[in-house]
Amino acid sequence: MIQRKQYMSKLIRMKDEKIIRVITGIRRCGKSTLLMLFQDYLKQNGVKDNQIVSINFEDMQYEHLMDYQKLYEYIIARLVEGQRTYVFLDEIQSVPNFQRVVDSLYIRDNVDVYITGSNAHMLSGDLATVLSGRYIEINMLPLSFAEYLELKGGGDKRDAFTSYYLNGAFPQATVIADDEVRSDYIRGIYNTVLLKDIVARRKISDVALLESVARFLFDNIGNITSSNKIADSLTSFGRKTAPVTVENYVSALMDAYVLYKVQRYNVKGKQHLKSLEKYYVSDISLRHLLLGERNRDIGRILENIVYLELIRRGFNVSIGKVGDKEVDFIATAGDKKVYYQVAASVLDPATFEREFEPLRVIRDHYPKFVLTMDELPTGDNGIQQVNIIDFLLSE
Repeated sequence: MIQRKQYMSKLIRMKDEKIIRVITGIRRCGKSTLLMLFQDYLKQNGVKDNQIVSINFEDMQYEHLMDYQKLYEYIIARLVEGQRTYVFLDEIQSVPNFQRVVDSLYIRDNVDVYITGSNAHMLSGDLATVLSGRYIEINMLPLSFAEYLELKGGGDKRDAFTSYYLNGAFPQATVIADDEVRSDYIRGIYNTVLLKDIVARRKISDVALLESVARFLFDNIGNITSSNKIADSLTSFGRKTAPVTVENYVSALMDAYVLYKVQRYNVKGKQHLKSLEKYYVSDISLRHLLLGERNRDIGRILENIVYLELIRRGFNVSIGKVGDKEVDFIATAGDKKVYYQVAASVLDPATFEREFEPLRVIRDHYPKFVLTMDELPTGDNGIQQVNIIDFLLSE
């Protein structure tokens, strides 16, 4: 079992703090395993078994606790008098009014609360109101390439990256050797997310239209798009729909952590633009599942992988607009800012110029990188060219 060190370190730093830890992310990205790893850490550091209350609401043995009052009574009966009790509630969005339980546990002394969920809806509405200022969200993703390589036991990093690029990074899928079985497993994830986290929760009746929207966005990762553009495209293919319907479906896909939206930022005007965003998929295997072998746009897939790595590292990410030019990513964290361009290769002089020129015209002193798969990267005018694999494995 791989140690999800980045997420574990966050949980360890927050241990015993008066805060609710909310771990979110797409299904099967490793949230339940993370809770198990952290429980093992607690036990290795002096916490006794009776100080841990752990409930996974995907396990039918806990179905009777779907009533929030029964859940509260169950947990209260297991609190250890005079000692800290660590309460883990996995996939808690299944419990109506669960926020009342979490809030009641929060106000008690000597209780640490950890919850996970596969839908951002759990952090909106009543929960956001009740728990405002009382929780920290840790958004979890499938494996980084460094984690993937570790799980694979090392080996040639370029061969491993090819596998990562083709098969995605859901932890369990990584250890499935058979291509057909792995594909079936990923399809199972997709169907569960679609039907359980989106269709049932949003009460969507036109599942085929929802899939059409998902397929369009998967096909256009890294491309500027809008609800109007999606609606027009679907209508031209005989699926007449309105932009407002598209907006609702896109919102649902984002709530289930299938998609991430990135806004554009006017570098010179220093403001975010309110239209024409880009979208990236939470794991590239989902794109391959829906689109098959027919559409493997190498540059866009690499861009998707880099985007996920940047948010995994804690950056806020925007698309940079510099006049009529574009910078793939502006990554900011506190007072730190880094610019990134992503391309499969810049060996062709025209491509080199296209990728480097937007960075040249930005007149500040923040680091600027062009990430490619080229084996012998160069640079230009202070702009560093770095191999993508090396970037993914860097600290």
